[in-house]
Amino acid sequence: MPFPGRYGELDHLDGSLHQVLLAIASGSLIGCVLGLIGGGGSILATPLLVYVVGIRDVHTAIGTGALCVSVNAYLNLIGHAIKGHVWWRCALIFAFAGALGAYLGSSFGKFVNGQSLLFAFGLLMMFVSFAMRNVQNQADITARSLTIQTQGRTGAVALATGFGSGFFGIGGGFLIVPGLLLSTRMPLINAVGTSLFAVGTFGLTTAVNYALSGYVDWLMAGYFIAGGVGGGIVGTIAAGHLASHRTALAVIFRWVIFTVSIYVIWQSAAAL
Repeated sequence: MPFPGRYGELDHLDGSLHQVLLAIASGSLIGCVLGLIGGGGSILATPLLVYVVGIRDVHTAIGTGALCVSVNAYLNLIGHAIKGHVWWRCALIFAFAGALGAYLGSSFGKFVNGQSLLFAFGLLMMFVSFAMRNVQNQADITARSLTIQTQGRTGAVALATGFGSGFFGIGGGFLIVPGLLLSTRMPLINAVGTSLFAVGTFGLTTAVNYALSGYVDWLMAGYFIAGGVGGGIVGTIAAGHLASHRTALAVIFRWVIFTVSIYVIWQSAAAL
């Protein structure tokens, strides 16, 4: 029996056990990456849905991936909040200012050719992986030391980040974490934890917008979310252990983004 999709079935998928296992395994990977570095779940979700699971319609992959990333981000947020990694004022500012940008971005993104979106997405990921090398945090910065000016800067960065998140159909963690570091200079582990609230909110905004146009496969989303629960627990635990190594988490973050950017550019360029 085929998976239900935008037109009654999900492209060529036949709902075999092998495909279900691929979806669950992909979701586990996404959950682990979200828990570990706060971003990257969505930059993996769309390529996995397109190139591994086999969703041929890029917009359906984007909408489904945004929903999966949103739910898994909120679940991973719980673990980071318990460990004290979340700066809630920054999280709320970034989430709500960015949600407006995400709605605007996703409205534009639905009218752009899917393969062109993937190609531009890959270029943006590569740029961020290099830009992250120059972003430095300050160990003496705390949630209470942030000024009104800093919070205003955070809102402006959030609006721009949200637009990019919605346009490319991603939770935006790989943009949110650098955005938080740029606007607040908070420690990376706090940026990872804080970003998850915004990732979930951005992804939910994008998913709702795409769902209204019929671009979400609900059954596939369920498999991804189920797999992401276990992966998220592993990623959150690993992030806590790496927090004491100031450069390790940043290096992992940059290399995840750079590696996926190469693959996405290669695949999408061939399809253009």
